[in-house]
Amino acid sequence: MVEKLIFELGKRGRTGSSIPRDELEKISLKELLEEDLLRENDPKLPEVSEIEIIRHYTKLSQLNFCVDTNFYPLGSCTMKYNPRICEKLASLDGFKNLHPYEPEELVQGALKIMYELGKYLCEIGGFDAITLQPSAGAHGELTGLLMIGAYHRHRGEKRTKVIIPDSAHGTNPASCTLAGFKAIEIKSGEDGCIDIETLKKHLDESTAAVMITNPNTLGIFEEKIAQIAELTHSVGALLYGDGANLNALMGISRPGDMGFDVLHFNLHKTFSTPHGGGGPGSGPVAVKKELEPFLPIPVIVEENGRYRLDYDRPLSIGKIKAFYGNFSVMLKAYVYIRMMGSKGLKEASEKAVLNANYVISRLKGAFELPYDKQPMHEGVLSGKRFKKFGVKTIDIAKRLLDYGFHPPTVYFPLIVEEAIMIEPTETETKETLDEFISAMLQIAKEAEENPSLLKEAPHKTPVRRLDEVKAARNPVLRWIKSEGDQ
Repeated sequence: MVEKLIFELGKRGRTGSSIPRDELEKISLKELLEEDLLRENDPKLPEVSEIEIIRHYTKLSQLNFCVDTNFYPLGSCTMKYNPRICEKLASLDGFKNLHPYEPEELVQGALKIMYELGKYLCEIGGFDAITLQPSAGAHGELTGLLMIGAYHRHRGEKRTKVIIPDSAHGTNPASCTLAGFKAIEIKSGEDGCIDIETLKKHLDESTAAVMITNPNTLGIFEEKIAQIAELTHSVGALLYGDGANLNALMGISRPGDMGFDVLHFNLHKTFSTPHGGGGPGSGPVAVKKELEPFLPIPVIVEENGRYRLDYDRPLSIGKIKAFYGNFSVMLKAYVYIRMMGSKGLKEASEKAVLNANYVISRLKGAFELPYDKQPMHEGVLSGKRFKKFGVKTIDIAKRLLDYGFHPPTVYFPLIVEEAIMIEPTETETKETLDEFISAMLQIAKEAEENPSLLKEAPHKTPVRRLDEVKAARNPVLRWIKSEGDQ
C-alpha cells in the first residue's frame, strides 16, 4: 500500500493531544459507571503524534480521485458537478437542525420548499403531481410501478407484465419483479431504438406498462415515442419513463408531453446533488393526474398560503420512505433549479448534448460507433476492433487512468460489444474535452502498436491493476494486529 493504516503508525506513548490535567483526573470511573460497563483493558487505539495524524490523512486525501480534481466521462452515472452554493445553503442551521417530528406550524419554510420543488419538477417534466419520498432512482422506479399496479387494480384489471427494451438500465427489470410484474425484454431495432413491430407483438391487455429511458442508454432519442405512447395506451397500459437521462432534455422537451404517464427523476444526475457514495440520493416520481390518488403518503398540500402533510388519501400505496424523503438532497436540487432558472436549465442540456456530440464525432474514426445516429448527452462507442490485438475495453479503461482521467462506463449497455459509454456533462470546457480526446486517440494508437502497455495498465496509479473478482468476493475490510505490531 502507498500509505499505511493509522493502526500501523505511531509508537506506544505518543499522543496528539495536549489537554491540561484537571480535576477530572481525580475522579474514578468506577464512581461514575457500573462495573459491568467498564473495560478490563485499554482499547487498542493508535497512538500517534499530531504531525503523524495530519500527514496520514493529508496523504489519503491526495489519493482521492474526484470530480473536483479530474474529468469524469462517466456515462449512465453522470457525476455532474455539484456547485458549492448548493452545499452551503443546504447546511444552514435552520435546515440541518430540523427534526422530522417538528409540528407542521414550525416547519412551514421547509414544507414550502418541498412543495415548490415538486411544482418545479412537474413543470420541467410535464406532469400534474409528484412525490419526493423515493431515496434514489431505482427506489423511484419501484414507487412508480407500485402506483401503476394500484391504478390497474383500482380499475378492476389484472395486468401482469411490463415491457422493457434490451437497452434498459439493469434496475428496470429488477424493479418490475419487486413490484410483482413479469419483465418482458424486447430487442431493439437496427437503429438502436424500440422496434415498433416487435413492440406490437408483445402489447396486449395483460400489459401493465412499457418502461422506457429516453434518450435511451445508447444516447439516442426515441424518435417514435409518440407512436409508442399511442400504442401503449391503446391496450390500456401506461408509459413509464426512466428519467436517468433527463439531462439531455431540460427546457427543450418534456416527457409528459411525449405521452409518458409516470417519470422518476434522478436529482443527482440532473439537478446537481451528491451521487451514490457521495451522499444520500433522491428519486422523486411525477405522474399524470389519473395516478395522483395513488401517490405515497403524506402528500404536501397548500391551503391559503399554509402547507400541511396530507395523510387522508385512501387510494395511496402508503409510505415508501421514513418521514418525507432526503430533505438535504431536495434542498440542493431546489437551489440549483432556482439558481439556473428555465433559461439556465435549457442551456445546461444544450451544452451537455453539444459536448457529447463533439467527443463522439472526434473519436468515432478511431473507435467504432455501433449505432451511427446523432447522440444526445452521451454516446456509446465500441472497442471491439482492438480485440485482434488482444486488447479489451477494460484495458482501455485502465490505461485512461495513466492519463489522469476517470474511465467511462464500460460494457454497458449490454447490447453493444466492448461498449464504452461517454457522458461528458455540460460543465466541462473544450480544453478539457480536447485533452480527453487526445488521450483516447493516443490509447487507440498504443492498442495497435504496443498492446501490453494497455494490458498491464495502469502504470502510474498508487495501486496497480487489481484482481477485481477477488476484491469483490473476498474484500479485506478489517485490520488485524500482527505479532510484530506495537
